[in-house]
Amino acid sequence: MKNWKKWLGIVLSGTMMISLAACGGGSDTASEKKKLVIYTGRDKNVVDTVVPKFKEKYPDIKVEVLTMGAQQILERVRGEKANPQADFWWGAPQTTLMTAADEGLLESYKPSFADKIPTQYKDAQNRWMGEMLLPEVIMYNSKVLKKEEAPQDWDQLLDAKYKDKILIRGVLPSGTMRMIYSSMIFRQGADNPEKGYDWLKKLDANTKEYTQDPTNLYLKLARQEGSLSVWNLQDIMIQKELKKMPFDFIYPKSGAPILVDGVGIVKGAKNADAAKKFYDFLFEENTVQDLSDKFYQIPARSDMKQPSWLKGTELKPLNIDWSVMAKKEKEWMQYWDTNIKNKGKK
Repeated sequence: MKNWKKWLGIVLSGTMMISLAACGGGSDTASEKKKLVIYTGRDKNVVDTVVPKFKEKYPDIKVEVLTMGAQQILERVRGEKANPQADFWWGAPQTTLMTAADEGLLESYKPSFADKIPTQYKDAQNRWMGEMLLPEVIMYNSKVLKKEEAPQDWDQLLDAKYKDKILIRGVLPSGTMRMIYSSMIFRQGADNPEKGYDWLKKLDANTKEYTQDPTNLYLKLARQEGSLSVWNLQDIMIQKELKKMPFDFIYPKSGAPILVDGVGIVKGAKNADAAKKFYDFLFEENTVQDLSDKFYQIPARSDMKQPSWLKGTELKPLNIDWSVMAKKEKEWMQYWDTNIKNKGKK
């Protein structure tokens, strides 16, 4: 009897140890593998379309999405470098991603579709890939201005007749706006930015307000608190076609900065496997085509056909050295913020 009790005690003790182990570190590891944290600058409509489809394909992965401007994402990822909180970075201009890669914030990963992305649209070490091409254009309220009345090129934005008609999304938190403003400096001469600064001073004199975020920009433009802005083509089309906002665009005659908007895996991501799954899913042909048709994305993949909604629009690019932009953008934007913003009316 004593031997039987002793044997039963050993068995129960062993069972308890196995149960405790299962409830301890092992389950944490399993839960980490089934989680995915995404930092994104993408429009909510795009996120709300892609993420549910991804979760349908991978129901065991819990997805958390935090939305903010591309520059805000860079600063956050930079601040979290020692203990990364994000796994996947979804959406930023190539200059922002180039900076992140140079600072060791992005993981090298060569997905199966890598050869479909042209060399100029990706990092040589596969630390980021271009998802789409994003022309930056002139935006206007079509209830206030006829197409022929809106500025047809960048320099026309400086015309005195547009004074207090221009609304600009807050520049520093926005990767899009930083690139538009930096492009305006570059086109005047990157070696000596003074001409570019002078151009932005004249634009500031015509600017009524710098809005807090894109939502405020859309609301104020729709309420006719201003009639003009500069913004990316995709978001203008989303607001026009899906939200039925009274917006339209002018593709500048001299050309537009065409950003390569891309993605990457955060260096040291806790859920790298899930991030890779989302990476591959995002670039699947069906996903790319769906986003192109429904959300006006121009695919960076070379094997995808040009969207039908873009027919009749020539994607004429401004001649920009993006490596120079990546190096100079921070310096230029700090100068603009300190010496130009809101000083044109004084």
